[in-house]
Amino acid sequence: MSGQRGEGPARGDDAPGALTADGATGGAPGAPVPGPRTGGRAEARRAAQGKPAPGRAGTSQAGGGRAGSPPAGGGRAAARAAARRPKRDIKKIVAWSAAGVLVLLAGTGGLIYYQLNGNIKSFDADAIAKDRPPEAQADADGNKPVNLLLIGSDSRGKNNSDLGGGEDGGARSDTTILLHVYADHKHAVGISIPRNAMVAIPSCKLPNGKWSKGSNSELFNAAFSVGGTDDGNPACTQNTVEKLTGIRVDHTMVVDFQGFAAMTKAVDGVDVCLPEDIHEKDLNDKLPAKGAVVLKKGPQKVEGQQALDYVRLRHGIGDGSDIGRMKRQQAFISSLAAKIKKQGLNPTTLLPLANAATSSLTVDPGLDSADKLMSFGLSLRNIDLHDLKFVTLPWRFRTVDKNIDIDATVAKKLWDTLKADRTIDGQNATGEQPAEAPSPTAPPAVAATTATTPAAAAHAAAAGSPLADTKNIKVAVYTGTSATGMAGKAAEQLTAAKFTATAVGRADNLKYTTTMVQYGSGQKANAEKVAAVFPGAVVEPGTTAGITVIVGKDFAAANGATAPGASGTAPATPSAPAAPQPLPSSLVADARSADDNICDNTTYGSGG
Repeated sequence: MSGQRGEGPARGDDAPGALTADGATGGAPGAPVPGPRTGGRAEARRAAQGKPAPGRAGTSQAGGGRAGSPPAGGGRAAARAAARRPKRDIKKIVAWSAAGVLVLLAGTGGLIYYQLNGNIKSFDADAIAKDRPPEAQADADGNKPVNLLLIGSDSRGKNNSDLGGGEDGGARSDTTILLHVYADHKHAVGISIPRNAMVAIPSCKLPNGKWSKGSNSELFNAAFSVGGTDDGNPACTQNTVEKLTGIRVDHTMVVDFQGFAAMTKAVDGVDVCLPEDIHEKDLNDKLPAKGAVVLKKGPQKVEGQQALDYVRLRHGIGDGSDIGRMKRQQAFISSLAAKIKKQGLNPTTLLPLANAATSSLTVDPGLDSADKLMSFGLSLRNIDLHDLKFVTLPWRFRTVDKNIDIDATVAKKLWDTLKADRTIDGQNATGEQPAEAPSPTAPPAVAATTATTPAAAAHAAAAGSPLADTKNIKVAVYTGTSATGMAGKAAEQLTAAKFTATAVGRADNLKYTTTMVQYGSGQKANAEKVAAVFPGAVVEPGTTAGITVIVGKDFAAANGATAPGASGTAPATPSAPAAPQPLPSSLVADARSADDNICDNTTYGSGG
């Protein structure tokens, strides 16, 4: 490696002139600490002005009294008066000291914010393509998914070459992950895009203001190199990802080697694991011999240079491909997320982390301030580690060279799944919440009214008894029409009919004419009971477990609803994407959850 694995400055030594535990500046240990001047602040001022204290002749003590004895002229009466004087209020002193500390902390926080704002660089908004995928629409509750493009740059600029950036100029995307945060902000999935995948790169803005010609087939990481600058071209990578996926990228964030190393130190290291010892030659194949062990086999904590070695490692483990390296990067980010989550996703944790990263951070114009970064970071606090997944973009080896091709068929299913805000295992994560069940303390008159609704009557007929126990039949409800409030209305009818509505949301398209009741294995009989609540509904097998209701225009019409903007023409609301096809079980099974064991799924292939 070209870099030096140095240690940081020693810590814990007392600074010259620092206050000792007794409050004195550094001097000989055990030296006496001068006591406070007697007589309070008034006497101190007189002494500073060269004036004698009242009752004293200059600096002498009348009567030759001992130092510290009551002054002459006061006698015993003065001594008694001094004894009666109240002592200084220690509680007030402590309170004011604490207040001073808080003020200093607040001031420091302001300085950190100021520093963060000064550190953050953003790329030109004019470099973002004009022809972009549509922006995701918020649901009725204001829930909206967010797509964040994370780029690890191997820029050779600044001191990055000392950390392993190499000798070549310019910058490339060493790591790229598209993080999809679902609308419920409780689930997220990161898609690793192989840097040596062959993709189409669109026209991109160059440093001189002109636009490149683009390419129909180029290495993915070449997009970041367009223009040949040490800062790279994050806008070009964003444009390339949008062209590749059909998904709008809301934010882009670039961290170089220095920023990455600083972040790992800010969290006091990250826990990782390796199946084999890694030697110096594995990190630098130009070395003549195997060299010393750089990273040992098994669990360990890494930071700084060692953390970089871990995430950039390819050789000496697995088949030496980028596929295995991406698995380790996913494991590293999962472990980092777990560390931050454990420490607490709050300003106390995020500010030092952001301070470490921002000196080497480039973002899109939408994240160009400390407030925006902190707000975005805090918006992720409700994502459970198990619901943070990582997968690799479906790929296959090429036969003509060592690069790879993207499996377009499976990749489309993955992008459609994200556009529909479905998790990779088929859960709806649009963020719409199920309707609340009627209060168990509702007055009898209300309960009687509910029991005689058409839905309840239909259910009773289907179940054979008006009091049949169907609360264990769980139903997910989605609206398949642009009329508002229909999924919630359907959930209310199911609840009134004594079913359990488990989820309420929006279907993958809004063009359902007829209400559908779909069922998984072994659920046909229960699905038919559910269908009785929705006269005219079609019952059919579904692709997911359990029972799902997708209400159509027939249900909306029966409930007196019309589509927004409807006047005998097509609805004004744009249609949602078509229902996604199920993802291959192999892709789902290979996904990493952020709470997986750090030693699992960290390599690919065999050899080394």
